[in-house]
Amino acid sequence: MRRFLRENSLSIVMFGLFFVFLLAQSLTGWRTTNQENQEHQQPTESYVGYLVSGSFAEATFENWESEFLQMAGFVLLTVFLRQKGSPESKNVEGEEPVDEDPNEARDRQGVPGPVRRGGLALAVYQNSLSLALIALFLMSFLFHALGGHAEYNQQQLEHGEAPASLISFVTSSQFWFQSFQNWQSEFVAVGTIVVLSIFLRQKGSPESKPVAAPHEETGSS
Repeated sequence: MRRFLRENSLSIVMFGLFFVFLLAQSLTGWRTTNQENQEHQQPTESYVGYLVSGSFAEATFENWESEFLQMAGFVLLTVFLRQKGSPESKNVEGEEPVDEDPNEARDRQGVPGPVRRGGLALAVYQNSLSLALIALFLMSFLFHALGGHAEYNQQQLEHGEAPASLISFVTSSQFWFQSFQNWQSEFVAVGTIVVLSIFLRQKGSPESKPVAAPHEETGSS
């Protein structure tokens, strides 16, 4: 068990923090929603009812959407683009191990199954990280739209207005404002670490160059 925890400590801590903050979000969101309901003389909502509400889905998935878009975009852009001096970039000149043709490693010991099989399996596998992130982005985008639509129509009914169709909501400025305000923050954060990591260091972190590395050195090695 100790070995398992040591070998997987980063993912365990990250997902542990995720669940702690998701729980905190749900509890504070539930309390805020019921405070607003009381102010508008509406019935209070149970915690379980809040968890399956459009309000909670909208607040959660509009953030997931931007995170997965940022990660998918970053993974794909680093295939083609470079940033001199950043450990987040491939070297400006030449090829790196990530550019190796996997077909040449088919008989190498310990390679993943799709590499050994080749063909369609390999074609999918060699792009599987970006495909998975794009799929998670599209899933989050869909649930953001569905949750936001449900919440919007709930507010419409509370104000005696007619509900809107899903298409009408998804093409509204309100929906895209929610998306764009998150998208821009994700890309400025990634751009910031790409540039700051040229000049700044964090000893012991693989996201940083070695402390003594020259500023112009590109890549983390």
